[in-house]
Amino acid sequence: MTLYSPLRHYRRYPRRSRTPRALRWFAAVVLLLLSLLPLFAGCASQSAETERGTAHSEAAFTLPDIPPLLVTSEARASYLAAHYWQGFNFRDTALISRPEVTEQALADFLDILSRVPPKEAQSSLTAMMDSAAVDSAMYAHFMKLSGKYLYEPNSPFRNEEYYIPVLRHIIASSRLGEPDKARAKFRLDMALKNRPGDVAADFAYTLADGTVGSLRQIKSSYTLLFFNSPDCEDCRRVKDYMAASEYLAGMTGEGSARRPRLVILAVYPDEDVEQWRAAAYPPCMLNARDASQVINRHRLYDLKAVPCLYLLDADKRVLLKDVTVEHVELYLREHARN
Repeated sequence: MTLYSPLRHYRRYPRRSRTPRALRWFAAVVLLLLSLLPLFAGCASQSAETERGTAHSEAAFTLPDIPPLLVTSEARASYLAAHYWQGFNFRDTALISRPEVTEQALADFLDILSRVPPKEAQSSLTAMMDSAAVDSAMYAHFMKLSGKYLYEPNSPFRNEEYYIPVLRHIIASSRLGEPDKARAKFRLDMALKNRPGDVAADFAYTLADGTVGSLRQIKSSYTLLFFNSPDCEDCRRVKDYMAASEYLAGMTGEGSARRPRLVILAVYPDEDVEQWRAAAYPPCMLNARDASQVINRHRLYDLKAVPCLYLLDADKRVLLKDVTVEHVELYLREHARN
């Protein structure tokens, strides 16, 4: 762990010879310097206090020592996840403005959680919020950091299953007002929809030729829901990736005509029909739209950003929720049976 401390810079001036004619000037300079000594002393005292405060803030977080009896990487990761925040001073609000300490510590913590079972990770996150609750400002800070890292679409640590225990803690907390709790309740409600293991919410779709179908009617070993918008640059990237992927595009042509191995259902959930009709989609996809707007109106899926990908099994149970196309391909390569 890198420690940050201010550097003290000293500037040295060469001594000049003093002649009798310059004594009066020298005396004047001495008197001036003496008059400024209290000011210098105050600045030095303030600087010392700042340095002591900085050192205190830095010393407020130290990683726990892992018992030497824990030799496997799994056991060591579990111990570290459970005891990670014991050396962090949650009462030291100066750490709120020290992202290189607090925010970096959270990022490292989330990386450790990826190495332990989900239940351990969730209980460790709950314990973290319990510890942060000793101070209202620190609790609010960890609430914001958790949202930034676990909820925002572009975060590399985004993980709804980790965010759910944090949201539940926020809703039950006495440290926050109703606006924060209302936001957490909405996010929790959306996070609890279509979780891995759940049967995905059914909806009707309309193809470009007017054919109407529903998600449940699709017969395939896997279904990849690709919520997208024609004017979304990243959606085009994902679309091009799938079309160019020999594995993904190839799976759509495998199996029988009645039951292909993979169906990619590209769904446009918004209302601009002309924009949707003008967009081109590769032949490996079913190009569909939500003509009834039921997905948005009833918030069937959490579409806080597009593209949004859900991988479903043959029974339409969610295998992967809101993941990258690269993650989907890797999962299918590891789990799909020939």
